[in-house]
Amino acid sequence: MHIHFIAIGGSAMHNLAIALHKKGYLITGSDDEIFEPSKGRLQAYGLLPNQNGWQPEQISTDIDAIILGMHAHPDNPELKRAQELGLKIYSYPEYLYEQTKDKTRVVIGGSHGKTSITSMIMHVLKTNHIDFDYMVGARLEGFETMVSLKEDTKIAVFEGDEYLSSPIDRRPKFHLYQPHIALLSGIAWDHINVFPTFENYVEQFRIFATQIEKEGSLIYYEDDENLRQIAATTSDDTEQIPYKEHESTVTDGVTYLNHDEQKTRLQVFGDHNLQNIAGAKLVCKKLGINDEQFYSAMSSFKGAARRLEILSANENGTVFYDFAHSPSKLKATTAAVKKQFSTRQLVAVIELHTYSSLKKDFLPQYKNCMDEADEAFVFFNPKNIEHKRLSPISKAEATAAFASEGLQVFTKPEELFEQLRAKNWSHKNLLIMTSGNFSGQDLKAFAKEITGDPVPFQ
Repeated sequence: MHIHFIAIGGSAMHNLAIALHKKGYLITGSDDEIFEPSKGRLQAYGLLPNQNGWQPEQISTDIDAIILGMHAHPDNPELKRAQELGLKIYSYPEYLYEQTKDKTRVVIGGSHGKTSITSMIMHVLKTNHIDFDYMVGARLEGFETMVSLKEDTKIAVFEGDEYLSSPIDRRPKFHLYQPHIALLSGIAWDHINVFPTFENYVEQFRIFATQIEKEGSLIYYEDDENLRQIAATTSDDTEQIPYKEHESTVTDGVTYLNHDEQKTRLQVFGDHNLQNIAGAKLVCKKLGINDEQFYSAMSSFKGAARRLEILSANENGTVFYDFAHSPSKLKATTAAVKKQFSTRQLVAVIELHTYSSLKKDFLPQYKNCMDEADEAFVFFNPKNIEHKRLSPISKAEATAAFASEGLQVFTKPEELFEQLRAKNWSHKNLLIMTSGNFSGQDLKAFAKEITGDPVPFQ
């Protein structure tokens, strides 16, 4: 099989390319620009294109299928040539389904927590020596790639993103997987550029629930009103399984799961992760994992990359990094760190970087989401707003939107980090939340700078 990737450099795309290469397929690809880590990883497998740019002359009838990435445009010259030749053109979620249509598919969806829950399930299965296909949106310890596809596996575990599938397929990705076991973690409005109203956004999750295979299961977070309504409208042959957060205790900054008169020590924390664990446990049960196997595996789960990741720590404080950018994620992550370390002050910093977060009409959704922090800072780069062709935002508008007492807003990264450097960091934690990098700041170096000589986190 010869598969050609248009826009091979994307995070999901290059991982799928590597997975199919390992499966024995002939892989070619193109992109106008490829950055690290995609560039180095493609090069390591001999898949890096010889030159940047689109080369329609390399598209021929010798190609069995085209996989089209979101980074490409509908008028891409390679895409146009493939259409002229009548080649099969897939989005990457379409092709994942094509590769796993004879397997038991597990799909984890929701506005928040889906990466963590998918990672938990993957970790439990791997720890219990169960092989499976997967696609997850973050790096995970013990897994070389973010996508894996094999001939002899019987289970496929996918993170179900609600964003669009490709430039020519405007369906949300998770509409294409048709799961046997589906989980929805919660709904909080996101991707305002695609789903202009909350009602339209919720509708995508309702559609997802209707696509569960016959006699399949919908596992959902019970305290989300929208999910309760969606579950109530699923077909009669769909099993409905609600969950709440797992029972736990916190002792000396460490969270323990309470179960069967036993305690399991965790390496992750926060109410949101206790919800994630409860959902993951139900999925694993459907896959034949018993309680003993589940809890034993969870004790060694360290979390997905960029999810409350520790950048540096000493005996007086810790610097956390989290991929959080939506209001619900900011609120949950800030509350989790404050609750876990109640004797330390919390300084929380958020970079507004995504399209939704920088849209003036969406800003009020951030109201009070950082109230748990003792000090709160917001950063955005006006150039990003200009690049995304959005209406300008003033510091005053951002301050009013967050509505947290004492919150400060910065538009120059050097001014923000200069103020952070000047703080006394004794008995304080720093939580850095962003899907960007604060206009080129080295966050790991900064974290080590303010903690001095870091010691292992306890």
